[in-house]
Amino acid sequence: MRRPFASVLALAATAAAIPLAAPAPAAADSVVIGGFPVEISASPWTVALSSRDRFGGTRAGQFCGGVVISPSQVLTAAHCLGTEVLGAPPEQTRDLKVVADRGDLLSNDGKEISVRDIWVNPGYDAHTNAGDFGVLTLATPLPESSVIRMAPSGDPAYEPGTDAVVYGWGDTTGGGDYAGSLRAARVNVLPDAACKAAYPGDSDGTYQAASMLCAGETEGGRDACQGDSGGPLVAQGRLIGLVSWGSGCGRAGSPGVYTRVSDVVRTLGKKKR
Repeated sequence: MRRPFASVLALAATAAAIPLAAPAPAAADSVVIGGFPVEISASPWTVALSSRDRFGGTRAGQFCGGVVISPSQVLTAAHCLGTEVLGAPPEQTRDLKVVADRGDLLSNDGKEISVRDIWVNPGYDAHTNAGDFGVLTLATPLPESSVIRMAPSGDPAYEPGTDAVVYGWGDTTGGGDYAGSLRAARVNVLPDAACKAAYPGDSDGTYQAASMLCAGETEGGRDACQGDSGGPLVAQGRLIGLVSWGSGCGRAGSPGVYTRVSDVVRTLGKKKR
């Protein structure tokens, strides 16, 4: 699987499957095959998770992505908030911040916002990768213009064949070349049958349609990679997925797997009751 420390949009493929977060101070920027640079103003709901204590000052300490779902809430992958990634329980990561309105991580643009509260989905299963999401509550709210709407169950944006875009600052080659500036890649939502065939259940994980979706290209190519975990998959102007896991980056027959946002909507709805 692509493991926690998911970093930008890769196209070439190496590495075994691991949830997508970013495991060490990232390397220099490089050109992603099949991806393209994006201005943060075009996707203001895309944010970076940062811990300089854990990941160093390079690239502002970025290690995962996140998505603004309300002025005070950021959605990300549960595995980004695990001890394996942070080195300690998230509540003990004192410098955990959300970096907003900053496309270029080497700049001082935007703002770095402290996290007031952390909630990790209690249904997250690290073995199958099901339920891979958590919510960060910000100490200072962002404007409404930074919020993206989550697609509920039945939304046509989940239909196979739908064009989607995934965003991140992660590995651009599958070889540890992390981006300094926000990038994106166009992918297609794939049928559940193709996803189940790719991930029937082994050490990589198990595809479960109720809480996952997958996207990419049948022949391989455009994909998310290490350091992109928790970042958004957007279709028809709505959030449909969070970068979660997969086998390698951009491999033929091994599409990227995303947390299905309709499952997030359902779970958070129950949580509020």
